Amino acid sequence: MSREITRRDFLKAGAVGLAATSMLGSVKVFADEKEDKKAEIPFAGKKKFAGIGSCRNVTEDIVYVGVSDRRIQLFENVYPVPRGVSYNSYVLLDKKTVLFDTVDRSVTGQFFENLTAVLDGQKLDYLVVNHMEPDHSSAISEVLVRYPEAKVVCTKAASVILNQFFACDISDRSVIVGEGDTLNVGNHTLTFVMAPMVHWPEVMMTYDSVSGILFSADAFGSFGALNGNLFADEVNFEKDWLPDARRYYCNIVGKYGQQVQSVLAKAGGVDIRTLCPTHGPVWRKDLGWILNKYSLWSSYTPEDKAVMVVYGSVYGGTESAANAVAAKISQAGVADVAVYDVSKTHVSELIAEAFRCSHIVLASITYNMGIFTPMKNFLLDLEAHNLQNRCFSFVENGSWSPVSGKQMREIVDRLGGCSVVGKTVTIKSSPASGDSTALTELAEAVSASVLGNSTSQKKVEAAVSKKWVCTVCGYVYEGDKLPEDYKCPLCGAGINAFKEA
Repeated sequence: MSREITRRDFLKAGAVGLAATSMLGSVKVFADEKEDKKAEIPFAGKKKFAGIGSCRNVTEDIVYVGVSDRRIQLFENVYPVPRGVSYNSYVLLDKKTVLFDTVDRSVTGQFFENLTAVLDGQKLDYLVVNHMEPDHSSAISEVLVRYPEAKVVCTKAASVILNQFFACDISDRSVIVGEGDTLNVGNHTLTFVMAPMVHWPEVMMTYDSVSGILFSADAFGSFGALNGNLFADEVNFEKDWLPDARRYYCNIVGKYGQQVQSVLAKAGGVDIRTLCPTHGPVWRKDLGWILNKYSLWSSYTPEDKAVMVVYGSVYGGTESAANAVAAKISQAGVADVAVYDVSKTHVSELIAEAFRCSHIVLASITYNMGIFTPMKNFLLDLEAHNLQNRCFSFVENGSWSPVSGKQMREIVDRLGGCSVVGKTVTIKSSPASGDSTALTELAEAVSASVLGNSTSQKKVEAAVSKKWVCTVCGYVYEGDKLPEDYKCPLCGAGINAFKEA
């Protein structure tokens, strides 16, 4: 059914009403009332220059169609991203066409320009959903509308979460896959690798044996917008990207080290030549370098023999003590020492530095008979991110009842595999001449430990519950004992499928 509409009718109906009707395909462009002629065919759109120019080939038949966002201020509304972030998506052009993940809703316009340009009139056969987090899945529903023949390839858990986000029943067009399942699309065969809790329970990765590409979801990603350089070897990654890659991993994935280790073990048996993450540059050279970083981070092994001094101070006394300790540690021969004001440094930066450094000195005032609030929040964040295997030292301050050192130690005691170096230094209000000796002794103990000259470290007993691993899907349950009626939330297996890690 088709009808014309005059300008007078248009004004009466209102633009919104016309737009709603035209979406149903029943209205042509309005005719001029005087000329009494039929409307032209609705504007069908055109290829946008940006959609042609911003795509890059990863291989001859695999094309990057992702988009960078430089307007974003906070990633996940938590983490500052002054350099922006990229949302990576890829298209495989074979006998069957395959789209790997989509993008955040903030950049869907550019994304669909890219996708349309690359498909160039071809239909889309498959959408592979490696990760359902909205920064990668927000365009799924529109993809399914634009490409009604496309089938969704995902895990069972992902299909559930997809319906939760979009109230979208894909049962008649879904391909549910599990560990080791394959999909042949012509010259390429895709193999699906389950990666639960890296860092959501539904996550999988996709391996293409022909190109050696691992579409790795959020693994091997980084904060930072791409600036025309798609590949890590096109930038000075260690200088310009490593801090953001570390901050991304430690804050987003850091809690799930054991699960990342499981995925790395799987990757070790596969011929991976390229890593295609959903954020940041693509890796096609020096894969061992970035894999080694992930091995260190996920095993909670310090990346550097280094000292971070973190202080919480109100009137400058604690800050003065922290600066004195840092100077004395450096003077003793430790080259890598960094000092941070816990009130001014975003906690995501502190978390990343804690994963990098082998030694952490905490200096805090006593505040309302407790730890200075920003310092306490930082320590609780360290605990939430499962930091382990670090050496801690403490400086406390209190004008009448200094107790922050004891309370900081109580939180550190709950971390796994950590040690305490030196004696806690207590100052009253501001450092006095009598405190110099204690601060010097603490600095000497820390520097000796960093340089390998100390044998007096005291191991902290880790108050960590047992871990039970599902042998079916890899999910990890933490607790002293599995409930008798417990079932894996990912695959539904009972307690007999679990073994102690």
